[in-house]
Amino acid sequence: MSKTVLITGASKGIGANMAIRFAEKGYNVVMNYNNSVQSAIILQRSLKESGYSVIAYKANVRNRLEVDLMVKEALYRFGSIDILINNAGISNQSLITDLSEQDWNDIIGVNLTGVFNCTQAVLPHMINQKSGKIINISSMWGEVGASCEVAYSAAKAGVIGFTKALAKEVGPSGITVNCITPGLIETSMNQGLTVEDITSIVEDTPMGRIGSTDDVASAALFLTSDESQFITGQILGVNGGLVI
Repeated sequence: MSKTVLITGASKGIGANMAIRFAEKGYNVVMNYNNSVQSAIILQRSLKESGYSVIAYKANVRNRLEVDLMVKEALYRFGSIDILINNAGISNQSLITDLSEQDWNDIIGVNLTGVFNCTQAVLPHMINQKSGKIINISSMWGEVGASCEVAYSAAKAGVIGFTKALAKEVGPSGITVNCITPGLIETSMNQGLTVEDITSIVEDTPMGRIGSTDDVASAALFLTSDESQFITGQILGVNGGLVI
């Protein structure tokens, strides 16, 4: 029986690339999305027309009821959830003095509480089957902090701490928990950056380029493969050497 991966925020960017790559590897793919309805439907249709086993499911990861219903549907459709990739995220670039309480709550809610909700929802199943792999997508800014992105940096730092603690807790149940911290990746989330911003980052990156969604998806595929059975609680930077 094919294994099943649940990917949050899978309608575009890094999440969409992972949905494609995992489908191509023969996984059943549950593509979570919230606001990007059209992108999710188009991607689901494309993958299904190519013969892959994929469903798109709308759920706000901040909403525990919606998350629970999504997990229930995934288990009903495919019988198991073998991999959870917590990828859904939003950002807000502003001075902390301009950041509203609602802005803070939104960023923490999606980027950190969403990770908690989805993880806690799938864990009983994984613990029962004595196996599972959880990948949390953080950011290099969770490691070093970014000016004008205090809330985002705080949330992503929380994801790193969450990963390390959970790995210790669920390791005895045969579950691995790891974290990927992408650097600057070519996605719509970074469309607000100027050419000067991007050039400056590239100049500081030893590999001399920004990252692709393929770079992150490849890391996720490795961390969920049989070759990574003894790797847990680790933070894998996919940043071209910008953060070492």
